[in-house]
Amino acid sequence: MTTMPYKSELLRLLDERGYIHQLTDAEGLDALATRQVVPGYIGFDPTAPSLHVGSLVQIMMLRRLQQAGHKPIVLMGGGTGKIGDPSFKDEARKLMTDETIAENIASIKRVFERFLTFGDGPSDAIMLDNAEWLDKLEYIPFLREIGQHFSVNRMLSFDSVKLRLDREQSLSFLEFNYMILQGYDFLELARRAECRLQMGGSDQWGNIVNGIELTRRVAGSQVFGLTTPLITTADGGKMGKTAKGAVWLNADMLAPYDYWQFWRNTQDADVGKFLRLFTDLPLAEIARLEALEGAEINSAKIALANAATTMAHGEEAARDAAETARRTFEEGAAGGDLPTLRIDGGSIPIVQALTVLGFAASNGEARRKIGEGAVRLNDLAITDPSFEIVLEDVPVKISLGKKRHGILTR
Repeated sequence: MTTMPYKSELLRLLDERGYIHQLTDAEGLDALATRQVVPGYIGFDPTAPSLHVGSLVQIMMLRRLQQAGHKPIVLMGGGTGKIGDPSFKDEARKLMTDETIAENIASIKRVFERFLTFGDGPSDAIMLDNAEWLDKLEYIPFLREIGQHFSVNRMLSFDSVKLRLDREQSLSFLEFNYMILQGYDFLELARRAECRLQMGGSDQWGNIVNGIELTRRVAGSQVFGLTTPLITTADGGKMGKTAKGAVWLNADMLAPYDYWQFWRNTQDADVGKFLRLFTDLPLAEIARLEALEGAEINSAKIALANAATTMAHGEEAARDAAETARRTFEEGAAGGDLPTLRIDGGSIPIVQALTVLGFAASNGEARRKIGEGAVRLNDLAITDPSFEIVLEDVPVKISLGKKRHGILTR
């Protein structure tokens, strides 16, 4: 991995762990970060009660900011969440009520408290909600003060907008305003919290540049932008997309064991990258782990799963998940933390069991897997798609392949 000769600990840390895709002014930010504490922010729209793994690289960026002695600002989009970011979306998001947004923010905050240290100190994290200023805006004064600084011609050229227009998909005026409001967020944070840096995914580059230019024109402040590369898996897939759906960060939406298994199932070619991005393991240890070959690479995947799960759910949850996996895979035992399906009546068709557990997306897929010999009950292969599982008093372990296991019980 080639790195730039940065002077600040912040940019060196971000660079050597693979977070930097684009920087608006690398030399300026590097110099600022060597002189003072840099408050930096990332925005998160509360569209669900939990963020998922697709947001984890941004959460880790704020963690790295704090590790380098700077100040993370978590900006919850209580205001912009009422609109929805149109960036690279095929259609408009459903509008949420104020009550739902407030509940989602309260739930999401629990995740950030695992990754960041909040408080009143110079480098302690703070959480703000842009509804605090966006809800109070008056339309005509806002247009006069802020609207004059935005070029519609330029906004139409942004990839996030062009994608929708090129597909001839509707882009409402409500959504079109999103990028103006996001730019205004940067201006408000510069005023309220002396924020100097906005970070985000590569799809946010246009929005970030808008905010930088607006802040410079209106407040005369020099601020900076930094984006991360799109995180994909080695096979070109999107990070965090699985057959079972989103990999949520809140334990009440995805069990810690399933979270551990997500990381344990990382492709060989992704282990080093994910260790750098999503764990605090030293780079020398990561280099050793990613150099392992053959079956030994599994120990690197276990190290990744343990470190990532510890960060999100705590050491005890990670230890329990690892032990359940060890018992399941090494001893063939039915570990207590596996996904469990309680069967009323004591029997269930095997096809239905596979779909309800999320091991198959449809009955047709379940039948195919059974026909391929990939499904086992208590480690005995089942090849009849019409097989009916009858439960006695003892739970039954159901497996799909070598890595997907669940428990059926009465």
